[in-house]
Amino acid sequence: MEHIHRIKYQSKLYELPYTVVYSRRKTCSISISTEGEITLRLPLGTSEADIRHLLLEKQHWIITHWLEAKEHAARRPVSNLTDNQRAALEKRYIEAARDYFPKRAAYFLPLTGGNYNRITIRDQKTRWGSCSARGTLSFNWRLMLAPPAVLDYVVVHELCHLTHMNHSAAFWALVESVCPDYRTHRRWLKDHGSELTL
Repeated sequence: MEHIHRIKYQSKLYELPYTVVYSRRKTCSISISTEGEITLRLPLGTSEADIRHLLLEKQHWIITHWLEAKEHAARRPVSNLTDNQRAALEKRYIEAARDYFPKRAAYFLPLTGGNYNRITIRDQKTRWGSCSARGTLSFNWRLMLAPPAVLDYVVVHELCHLTHMNHSAAFWALVESVCPDYRTHRRWLKDHGSELTL
């Protein structure tokens, strides 16, 4: 069920639709998709008063990230592809990604250390890559639309997780030793990641 949260921000009133998802989880969380869709994930039995308190407590975070998502969505290029054309093109990019990512991982692995078991290619909305505890590396095929240096940064990032399964200072030091400009590439993804679409 969709609800409306009203926020007054910089003298302007915003009406933000949000969806509530209840589950057996123990904590509350708020997420905002690249399309600006706000979702509250709450424990069963969370009261309306608790929801209002959560929204009030996090309203600055909500409005800034919602406005950011809307700004990125407005900059997203408009595609003239038909659904069939887009599906065919995505298939070709995914096939290319399955060939390309293992080559880049093999190139950087001697610099990062560690060992991985396999590489999978996915189509995720909010994640560019991941590294599981079992050594599976996953990458978003949409990185094939990004500058090569940005794609390489994500590969290095996930390879470094084979040594440091966290985002500690030691992890970032290892990333920087292999990819000195990683901050620039990370910022590029934050600013332009939503534009990587067909």
